[in-house]
Amino acid sequence: MGLSSRVIDLNADLGEGVGHDSAMITLVTSANVACGFHAGTPRELLATCREAAAAGVRIGAQVSYPDLSGFGRRFMDLAPDDLFADIVYQIGALRALTESVGATVEYVKPHGALYNAVVHHTTQAGVVVEAAAASGLPLMCLPGSEVERIAGSADVPVIREAFADRGYTPEGTLVPRSEPGALLTDPAEVASRVLELAETGRITAIDGTVVEVVADSVCLHGDTPGAVEHARRVRAALARAGVDVRAR
Repeated sequence: MGLSSRVIDLNADLGEGVGHDSAMITLVTSANVACGFHAGTPRELLATCREAAAAGVRIGAQVSYPDLSGFGRRFMDLAPDDLFADIVYQIGALRALTESVGATVEYVKPHGALYNAVVHHTTQAGVVVEAAAASGLPLMCLPGSEVERIAGSADVPVIREAFADRGYTPEGTLVPRSEPGALLTDPAEVASRVLELAETGRITAIDGTVVEVVADSVCLHGDTPGAVEHARRVRAALARAGVDVRAR
């Protein structure tokens, strides 16, 4: 089973100082706002939160390893106490900015290498769940991941996520960005991927394998080439199919 009740939440990574945040905010229903550790100055984050709040877009804290130079895409073997403190710190900073514009942080999502690590890395997955629990927030994560399993055991709500513009392996995980097929750049292909998921609950992996995916939200990366056109095509395809686009 895929996206139930023909309702889909579209999310995007924003506040990173790249891409076209203002345009993306008009097309998505959830904003994963950077927290300054992988990208985003306080001024940029505040501006993104203000625009999201004005548009009625749900705001989530996109937390990362402390890796500005690597855009959060390099694995870091941090001590659990350090990683926990880093995540809670980032959530707190974004909460302060969000509350200053009359909105709230409604979930937490790991970014980049941290997101990929907690698919299998039990220790770091446990820390991410602990930080989400301490902050009283649901966790956006990959279905079938270690972090989802631990969150379930800890009674931390999850928002299961699929990706519109990333290649999938036959196991249902993301193709590493360093490998061929990691990124979809054709707007028509991206729109077709999301429509397939919404209508069938399936995604086609890079080798042609059909993967069953249970998802509550679909990510459109704000820094992908052509991201705005991708989002427009996706919205149009879903509208034609009668799929309701809103935060769930």
